[in-house]
Amino acid sequence: MEKIILSRKLPIWKIILGSLALVLGVISLFSSFKGFLLIGMGVFILLTEGSEFDFKKGLYRKTKSILGVSLGSWKPIPEIEYVSVFKTNENTTLRSRTAEANVSKEIIRLNLFYDTNKKIEAYSTYVKEDAFKKAHEIANFLNIGILDATERESKWL
Repeated sequence: MEKIILSRKLPIWKIILGSLALVLGVISLFSSFKGFLLIGMGVFILLTEGSEFDFKKGLYRKTKSILGVSLGSWKPIPEIEYVSVFKTNENTTLRSRTAEANVSKEIIRLNLFYDTNKKIEAYSTYVKEDAFKKAHEIANFLNIGILDATERESKWL
């Protein structure tokens, strides 16, 4: 395997809702300007972020994808020292006219470290096993270590 693509899978309900918004937006463009709003909603729902690594060419890129079409500029892969898997919180602010609430959800992130303290933010997921599966793929390919920082005491795998 020379190429690794790291991006979250969209739930089926987001795919259906986003696709429906895109289709209705395109159709309503012919009758009103509300189509732009629906297209924007569809793109927002379907947008996923991730990373792509081409080890054969020695390049990587941060991607934004919509329905399998990925965009992002390629950069050379630096000399990666290790892969870190850690747990953090993802905060979302929900607003209405009269109230605001912050919702926090635990998320697992995968970073690739180089030059001692520089990092490439490679992947985010809600499933710990998924993050470690991706970390092992990269670590095996690059022959580097994995730092498990998901618990209080970090440990090398």
